[in-house]
Amino acid sequence: MRKKLTRTGNSLALVLDKPLLDRVGIGATTPLEVSTDGYVIIVSPIRPRQRTARLKRVVAEAHRRYGGVFRRLAE
Repeated sequence: MRKKLTRTGNSLALVLDKPLLDRVGIGATTPLEVSTDGYVIIVSPIRPRQRTARLKRVVAEAHRRYGGVFRRLAE
């Protein structure tokens, strides 16, 4: 999908189609995080803290249970 920037006052805007926004769960009131690595602009919805905390717990549990396997695979 190719898009062009649209002038909005003194700024530029990127208009995204509704099907794309629906696919990633972004609506008009969704808070977004915008970041870059110097080459790519990344726009992502800010997820609830409970979801992030749950993910951290799952990763910690996987590391506790399978840490040895992960180390052997990394060698």
